[in-house]
Amino acid sequence: MKTAVIIGATGLVGNNLVQLLLHDDRFSKIIVFVRKSLQLRDNKLEEHIIDFDKPESWIHLVQGDILFSALGTTIKQAGSQDKQYKIDYTYQYTFAQAAARNQLPTYVLVSAAGARPDAKMFYSRMKGELERDVKTLPFKSINIIRPGLLHGARKEERFGESVAFKVLTVVNSIGLFKQYRPISGKTVAAALRNAGLQAQPGVHNYTLAEVFDLANHA
Repeated sequence: MKTAVIIGATGLVGNNLVQLLLHDDRFSKIIVFVRKSLQLRDNKLEEHIIDFDKPESWIHLVQGDILFSALGTTIKQAGSQDKQYKIDYTYQYTFAQAAARNQLPTYVLVSAAGARPDAKMFYSRMKGELERDVKTLPFKSINIIRPGLLHGARKEERFGESVAFKVLTVVNSIGLFKQYRPISGKTVAAALRNAGLQAQPGVHNYTLAEVFDLANHA
């Protein structure tokens, strides 16, 4: 019976993951760290509403078996690249540091297809820098999940994603850009859970094709 720690629980992937783990008997406790409440009640759920800018107030609470890191935003929501970087990179890296310091053994990160620290595109470079840096932390098992474009029911409208989903669906149908094909939040959540449960020592990177396969191996 595992204790899961989740950041990004209010997002598409994170919310699907919370629901999945609450109904999975292999997990006895789900601990979420959020900026606003999930408004969800369950005996397995433990919620901490925190200020990510004040790690000294929550570092000691980061205890468990698996950290699932699914925090993220868009430039439109954040307001600037600097603010997006703070959420997508700084908050996630700081939280991972806390988990590693507390000897939490397994780390599972939602990254992105095409993530590279030397990428020209800001988003891909940001994700690549986070991947590079969390791999230096002393977790027993590090698992990097690289999905393509996410789709599913969100609380907020993302017009750009809707357009990209339609375009990719068309070009994928004729065999193009398969490495970036859309993937549902539920599928990514299942892949995260399975990566955590099947975690092996070392660093493991899952490409988009492997994420689909991993999701089917409960």
